[in-house]
Amino acid sequence: MGEPEPGPGAEAGSAGRRFTWEQIAARTGRGQPPQPRWLVIHRKVYDISHFHRRHPGGARVISHYAGQDATDPFTAFHLDKALVRKYMNSLLIGELAPDQPSFEPSKNKLLVEDFRELRTTVERLGLLKPNYLFFALHLFHILLMDIAAWLNLWYFGSSLVPFLFSALLLGTVQAQAGWLQHDFGHLSVFSKSKWNHVVHKFVIGHLKGAPASWWNHLHFQHHAKPNCFRKDPDVNMHPLFFALGKTLSVELGMKKKKFMPYNYQHKYFFIIGPPALVPLYFQWYIFYFAVQRKQWLDLAWMLSFYIRFFFTYLPLLGVKGLLGLFLLVRFIESNWFVWVTQMNHIPMHIDYDNNVDWFSTQLQATCNVQQSLFNDWFSGHLNFQIEHHLFPTMPRHNYWKVAPLVKSMCAKHGIEYQCKPLFTAFADIVYSLKDSGELWLDAYLHK
Repeated sequence: MGEPEPGPGAEAGSAGRRFTWEQIAARTGRGQPPQPRWLVIHRKVYDISHFHRRHPGGARVISHYAGQDATDPFTAFHLDKALVRKYMNSLLIGELAPDQPSFEPSKNKLLVEDFRELRTTVERLGLLKPNYLFFALHLFHILLMDIAAWLNLWYFGSSLVPFLFSALLLGTVQAQAGWLQHDFGHLSVFSKSKWNHVVHKFVIGHLKGAPASWWNHLHFQHHAKPNCFRKDPDVNMHPLFFALGKTLSVELGMKKKKFMPYNYQHKYFFIIGPPALVPLYFQWYIFYFAVQRKQWLDLAWMLSFYIRFFFTYLPLLGVKGLLGLFLLVRFIESNWFVWVTQMNHIPMHIDYDNNVDWFSTQLQATCNVQQSLFNDWFSGHLNFQIEHHLFPTMPRHNYWKVAPLVKSMCAKHGIEYQCKPLFTAFADIVYSLKDSGELWLDAYLHK
């Protein structure tokens, strides 16, 4: 998530202090008066009370681990760990007492140790090293479709069939550029964070018209605590629009809360979900985010997309045709994006953060979709969502290589490794919404 700037120094001699997990668990930044924010990495205790606001990956993502062991997410998210540790020295206030285990008592010791051994194996096998040709060809096919969409209208005119074909091409460009910016955002392409950030701004800003800072702010939180209510922004649609997960839906019903008729959510999902998310929400919110947070460079990259789109298609389509094309492209992109991104998460376990180990956190919140050339391309390899969540900086072309190792570890520890056909995964979104809606209704009426 980038390299942090040096923070304020700790008091002299404070690094020699010893702490228990009970002391650390109380330092979450919550309470009255607010408690400090502490976390643990490799048995070292760090005070992030002031630093969290300057954390390059965002204040919230690091704060989600306040009061907890953050060793595995720290390892998963950062490329140059030695460099990051130098900046962390000023935050060091001590370490765990010798009689304390290396992670919280709530976590499975053998599972944590086995996953860290798996991580070492992944690094030894070179599975975190990218194939630059893969990403270059992926970018090339996106640019080729972008150019073909314009040439199609320029040569064949703006009648219905060429118009729809160009919209389909441009919608595909947006979806595939979305998967590619995801690669750079996760630092999966270059060995240096800087170059990933630079190209990320180009792909998400100039090719898609969205701010990199907005994506970073939301997506890193999602990976840190997937499907954890109040920590994963991807489940923030609960409870305003949807009742998600068995536990949260029953809780909502027992509290007699009803923001929507949740027992019909599996039906209105088709109206306010896939068709509407990008054109009716993301489209305006990304500008609000960039301006409100003064992300002027991101805003400039975004404007370069809209200016290019305007000047290339206005002469061919006129104002009405241009707006129609833009909305249709966003409609295609929105449907593609929502079905693919939600098939791996909505049907899975959704609850509050119970501070379980990294492996269990990711496995209970994610599932896979069967591999095929089409599924890999269509989903940007997010059909390997389990492997992606366990190793977020791994280049996606290596997911299939690590999958057997992950399956073996799941079998050893009795953890379910879910892998489905594509359309079954789509259907499970609807079925899970129907189930949680019925659970809410039953609790609302009878409990």
